[in-house]
Amino acid sequence: MATWQCVKNCGACCELSPADRPGLSDYLSPDELSVYMSLVGEDGWCVNYDKAKRECTIYDERPNFCRVEPETFQQLYDIAPKDLNEFAIECCEQQISGIYGNRSAEMDRFYAGVGIESQVIEISAEAALSDPALTDPVLDESSDE
Repeated sequence: MATWQCVKNCGACCELSPADRPGLSDYLSPDELSVYMSLVGEDGWCVNYDKAKRECTIYDERPNFCRVEPETFQQLYDIAPKDLNEFAIECCEQQISGIYGNRSAEMDRFYAGVGIESQVIEISAEAALSDPALTDPVLDESSDE
């Protein structure tokens, strides 16, 4: 079973552009929203994200809404603790794919870290099984063979 964990050298969650995160006021209190907005740099990335080192400079003291913990996700998103693992993995997949792409080194590191084989391969295999044209190539009739 896959187990969520924060993977080093990623930082996809540190891209905080409010335009990419609709509904912030639906789950952050006014004070939390104010803190959140104060963290958004001109480029949309968190002002505490060190791009050269690809890590959070305040990780141990980061705000509550930056923490993937059962209590936080229960409070902010109404995600039951038993559902946190699956929800967090899906969130990271979406964010990493949106920031770096689904075939990126960051996605590969994430999948390896949480114990998932590449979804790109699984999707391709599923497509091949459901579409005979992908497994039975037709010879090009114009070839000399």
